Amino acid sequence: MKIITQKPIFDIFSSRKEIVSKKESSKEKIKIIIDYREKNSLVASYLISLDFEIIFKELKIGDYVVKDTIIERKTISDFISSMINGRLLKQIEELKQFENKLLIIEGISKQEIYSDENSGVNANAIRGFLLSILLKHKIPIMFTKDSEDTAKFIDVLSRKKAKEIKLNAGKKTLNKKEQMQFIVEGFPGVGPKKSKELLKKFGSIQNIINAPKEDLEKILGKRAENFIEIISRKF
Repeated sequence: MKIITQKPIFDIFSSRKEIVSKKESSKEKIKIIIDYREKNSLVASYLISLDFEIIFKELKIGDYVVKDTIIERKTISDFISSMINGRLLKQIEELKQFENKLLIIEGISKQEIYSDENSGVNANAIRGFLLSILLKHKIPIMFTKDSEDTAKFIDVLSRKKAKEIKLNAGKKTLNKKEQMQFIVEGFPGVGPKKSKELLKKFGSIQNIINAPKEDLEKILGKRAENFIEIISRKF
C-alpha cells in the first residue's frame, strides 16, 4: 500500500494578513498638538483612544493644531463669557494669521447657546456676534454636541491631506489705543463698547480712575460702584 505524504498547505491569506498587520503597526501615527491647558478636557482623552500621537505644549494661539489647521475650542459657557469680556475678539484677530482656522463651540446638546438666564446676554447679540465671526472675520464655526463629538470632528479633519502648520506665529501686537482699551476691558462688567466710551469721554486711564462716581454711572450704570471698589481696593 502506497502512503501519500501531504505537504503542508501554505496559507496565502494568513501570510497576507501578517504583511498588512506589519504595515499597520509600522504606520506612523498622526500627530496632534494640543495646548497644555486642554490637558483636563475629555477631548484629549478621546483623541488618545482614537490612536493619535498627542503632544502637549504651550500654544500662543488656538487650542489644537491638526496638520495645517488651527482650532480654537470653546464650551458654550466659555464662549459667552469670553464674548462679554472681549477676550474672544482678540483670539479671533490672532486666528486670522492662519489660512486654515476653525472655531469649535462645544456642548449644544447640554446647553442652549441663546439662553440669557445666566449670562444676561440678549440672544440676538449672540447671533450678531456669530455672524460677525463668519462674515467679517471669515472664520468657520463648528458646533459639536460634546467632547467626544469634538474629537470625532478632529479625527475626520486629520485625515484630510494637508501640510503641517508652522507654529512661529505670534500674538497680535496691540497699538497704544488698543493697549489702553485692553486694560480698561480687564475690569469686570466693562466690555469693548464700554471701554471705548470711557476712553473717549475721559481721554486717559488715569482720568477714568479719578472720575467722579456720577460721571462713571452715566456710562457704566450700576456697575460703576463695583468699578470704583476695585480701583480703590488695597492689595
